[in-house]
Amino acid sequence: MTVKSCEKLEKSRVALTIEVGAEEFEAAVNKAYLKMRGKMNIPGFRPGKAPRKMIESMYGAEVFYEEAVNAILPDAYESAVDEQKLEVVGYPQVEIENVGKEGATFKCTVAVYPEVELGQYKGLEAVKAEVKVMAADVNARLKEMADRNTRLVSVEREAKSGDTAVIDFEGFLNGVPFKGGKGEKYELVLGSGSFIPGFEEQVVGMSANEEKDINVTFPENYHSEELAGKEVTFKVKVHEVKQTVLPEKDDEFVKDVSEFDTMDELRADIEKRILDEKQSGIDRAFENAAVEKAAENMTAEIPESMVDEEVDRQLERMDYELRAQGASLEAYSKMLGGNMDGFRKSLRPNALTAVRTNVMLDAVVDAEKIEVSEEECEEEYKKLADSYKMELDKVKELLPVDGMKGDLQVHKAAKLIAESAVAVAPKAEKAE
Repeated sequence: MTVKSCEKLEKSRVALTIEVGAEEFEAAVNKAYLKMRGKMNIPGFRPGKAPRKMIESMYGAEVFYEEAVNAILPDAYESAVDEQKLEVVGYPQVEIENVGKEGATFKCTVAVYPEVELGQYKGLEAVKAEVKVMAADVNARLKEMADRNTRLVSVEREAKSGDTAVIDFEGFLNGVPFKGGKGEKYELVLGSGSFIPGFEEQVVGMSANEEKDINVTFPENYHSEELAGKEVTFKVKVHEVKQTVLPEKDDEFVKDVSEFDTMDELRADIEKRILDEKQSGIDRAFENAAVEKAAENMTAEIPESMVDEEVDRQLERMDYELRAQGASLEAYSKMLGGNMDGFRKSLRPNALTAVRTNVMLDAVVDAEKIEVSEEECEEEYKKLADSYKMELDKVKELLPVDGMKGDLQVHKAAKLIAESAVAVAPKAEKAE
């Protein structure tokens, strides 16, 4: 095998012209003959016993060329890539220039990892908001804690929206009970919309031990054809009316729901946690903004195949998430008013940005000679194991050490860019 030429093309592509000599190609042709002869019927010969020359005389000398090319091309291509020290991405487009007794010549056009010219990636200006925690933020968290600790208290009054009514009910269609229309001691939250329209509204105003006939009409699109669009009567008896009671937000409440003794201590802790959460989000946004600017400053021709692969990865993630919700990518794309081809096209701009960012960060790793120690890898493995509640060895099996090191190097590169960046305040919005 000989590489006749290695020509650089636009968009980070390379055209390799590979020549396979006569002797090497003849060996491939002979292997093709030995593989294919059993499938060829030659008069006067048992299957698989006809001489090669006899087969070639009947079908032509080229009869084994296609199989020979298919056999010899992969190894020839890989050897050429290794010889030229190319970092290919994606699969090559192959053009056979000539094939014959003298040998074979192929032209393989393939995308390669782009050459990168880093622009400025240190000392960049990026917007960074100021962290503020308002009293309303703390109050909202306190309300969430109180809502999680509500209790139901029986009341002697008419039921109101928001109350829980403990009821017996039985539904009748044309005076006959229907399947699935009966329940006993059912706790119905009035206003929740869990029953068909009109039912809960008629329970409002009833008191304990009161009985009532409730007339409602099932929706036209109800899942039961027997009941869809039909008017029915429910015989309802209220056993009890319960009111949701929120706990008083005092020191006793604090002791019940936290490790603190006073409301002041709890409020201070909530404020600190909100502050940490907001600061973490702002820091991530600042790092992303600085990294995005560094990617914009980079010069590189991104091959289409890398963008295609990123689109595939994004679709794979979305498909997994949608399937977990009982949906599908195809249905989702139709919901957006298009098809899968249009959906893929809509993802390309973001995919290109993601690829450019990754390429830039890899270049920073090389430029800064960023290294990752075994101890850092082990610490990250333990964090992942704790986070996903998995055995440490299982995490290591799923994420090989080379992949882990690569991820940590990229994280370090992004952190380096952010740490050197200059924070600027957001522009004040103009009043209308």
